[in-house]
Amino acid sequence: MWIIKPFEELSLSELHLIYKERTAVFVVEQNCPYQEVDDTDLVSIHFLKQQSGDQLLAYARLIPEPDHVRIGRVLVPQGERTNGYGQELMQIVLEYAKRHFPELPVHAQAQAYLQAFYASFGFRPVSDIYLEDDIPHIDMICDPQNSQTE
Repeated sequence: MWIIKPFEELSLSELHLIYKERTAVFVVEQNCPYQEVDDTDLVSIHFLKQQSGDQLLAYARLIPEPDHVRIGRVLVPQGERTNGYGQELMQIVLEYAKRHFPELPVHAQAQAYLQAFYASFGFRPVSDIYLEDDIPHIDMICDPQNSQTE
C-alpha cells in the first residue's frame, strides 16, 4: 500500500520505519556517516510503500521550493531492489508533482550510477559528476512537460 503524507500526518510507527530504513541504506549500507535526519523532513511530502505495517518497500520525499520541487532520499531496501518498486515510486512521485506543482520542475541530486534510471523518467543532467560524501552524484532536472508519467 502506498502512503503519501506531509510530515505532521505521519504516524510514529511510519516515521520510525522511514528513519530506520533511511539509516540502514544511506548511513550503514553506503558507509556514509552524516546527519541523516534533518529539518527538511518537516516540510516534505513523504512517499512510502509498506508491507504488513512493519516493512518498508520503497520511500522518497518531495520538498517544495519556491521555484522547483526536489526529490530526495529515494530508496528501495537492498532485498527489494529487483521487484520494480523504484520505478513504481518514481511514477507516483512524479504524478503527484505534476498534479500539485504543475508548473515547477523536479530536481534530483542522483547518485551517478542511477543517471539512466532517472533519465527514463524524463530527467536530464544539469551538472558534471561530483563527489558528495565520497559518492559520485549528478544534479538532474525534469521539466514539467518532459516527465514520463503518462
